[in-house]
Amino acid sequence: MPFFKTGDGASLFYNDWGTGRPVVLIHGWPLNSDFWEPQSTYLAANGYRVIAYDRRGFGRSEQPWTGYDYDSLADDLAALIKHLALRDVTLVGFSMGGGEVARYLSRHGTDRVAQAVLMSAVTPLLIKTDDNPGGIDQSVFDGLVQALDDDRHGFLTNFREGFFSGSATHCTVSDGVLDWYMFLANQASLHAIIACVRAWSETDFRPDMKAFTVPTLILHGGADVNVPPEKTAHVAARMIENAQYIEYPGSGHAIGITDKHKVNADLLAFLQAHRVAAG
Repeated sequence: MPFFKTGDGASLFYNDWGTGRPVVLIHGWPLNSDFWEPQSTYLAANGYRVIAYDRRGFGRSEQPWTGYDYDSLADDLAALIKHLALRDVTLVGFSMGGGEVARYLSRHGTDRVAQAVLMSAVTPLLIKTDDNPGGIDQSVFDGLVQALDDDRHGFLTNFREGFFSGSATHCTVSDGVLDWYMFLANQASLHAIIACVRAWSETDFRPDMKAFTVPTLILHGGADVNVPPEKTAHVAARMIENAQYIEYPGSGHAIGITDKHKVNADLLAFLQAHRVAAG
């Protein structure tokens, strides 16, 4: 299996499929790169080189004790891009992965980046603060951390249906998909899962948003209860100049699964638009 080394020596797993202009997919919490399966397969079949990696502490990657802050996570992404000597990259971040995209752009610049995609992303700021009164109260995240510490498998079993359902009164995916979610989630370390809750809930990406100087696509479910669009995507779309925003009415958080055909088509159109613009 292919691995690369981060700046602090952690060994992280990645898949590298297809040929063409590179697309790097950054997965969400508490999963790993396999959750990108519908997009990885589709984009590779349509002429793109698709790289999807497991964040430190998740999936097949090493589980170090440290490095779960977004500066370190963005540096891990930079190490992957350098390891593979990637240029003209499109960065696609799902959920907490959107934070890596934002922090990478502000920390490492756009020399190697052609486009950015925020999908169901936590940017620019989830938590309620004095200057973000519409955010989610700290007690919600404290309760989530406590539930994970008490019984992470039980919590994630109960959490998974809302991850997919959106405004539907019933679960919108099969039992097989729910089992797959748990299989992926169970590969992560408890420490990484809890540390990343603190990272994606508390990190303020508002200063990073000015770094989105490349063409940017924002995709979000209109009924996402995990990362409500009115608190995140709508704000990000106002902060990023000329961002393209697509919302899927009634859809929940995991639009890459529940709305995979629409998401795939929208991603491909965005990628192809860069090819046309570049001549």
